[in-house]
Amino acid sequence: MKIASLLLPILLACPLLPAAAQTHVGAAAARSVNVSGSAEIKVAPDEILLNVGVETRDVELAPAKRLNDERVAAALAFLARSGVPSKDVQTDFVSIEPQFEDDDTSRAARERSRVTPVVYVVRKNIGIRLTRVGDYEAVLAGLLDNGVQYIHGVEFRTSQLRKHRDAARALAVQAAKEKADALTSGLGARRGAVQSVSESYAGGWWRGGASWGGNRGQMMQNTVQNGGGGESADGATLSVGQISVTASVDVTFAIE
Repeated sequence: MKIASLLLPILLACPLLPAAAQTHVGAAAARSVNVSGSAEIKVAPDEILLNVGVETRDVELAPAKRLNDERVAAALAFLARSGVPSKDVQTDFVSIEPQFEDDDTSRAARERSRVTPVVYVVRKNIGIRLTRVGDYEAVLAGLLDNGVQYIHGVEFRTSQLRKHRDAARALAVQAAKEKADALTSGLGARRGAVQSVSESYAGGWWRGGASWGGNRGQMMQNTVQNGGGGESADGATLSVGQISVTASVDVTFAIE
């Protein structure tokens, strides 16, 4: 009987422990403020990545490949004459595609078309890195005059991305601190120590381009317009403008 009488107070006290723990946790969570800060830095691009393509067609594979090789060689020779270093030029994609005719009315013709291609299509891509941004328009036009038919991608970038991201992050942190100060002071409290922090980045480049197919003149026009648009004072049709580097932080501060 004495043992039972001792256990009863203990059992009655146990249900109260979780409630007390929850009250303590809730109080701790209530004494914090979560804020986000973001910043954007505009910088001029100092390098451009181009991805261009050459496509040739012939009823026989050998002539199609030979013509493709000649056009690629002409494009590479033009880049060398333009002062683009060989380390900044790379042939990074090759495709040979036999195409078959499907709409013949003759059964015999259909049987032949399934095993004999009506044309061979040879495609090759060239990746180019330009560090002289002012040469972009002349290089693009010269490539189109020297064997290139397609512009698959144009990417305006900054080579100082790490430096600009660090600067944007510092501004984002300062914005988060100022926001936390405004919130807590308005409630008669003060911003305390940092409890948690996370960050994210974006930007540092601008990308545009097109896939295989289409009109090369339209691709040239769209690329130039997307690259910044407008006409500069010296009569050029390209204005590279600026690209954005952004940083965001989420910070939880204690409230004092």
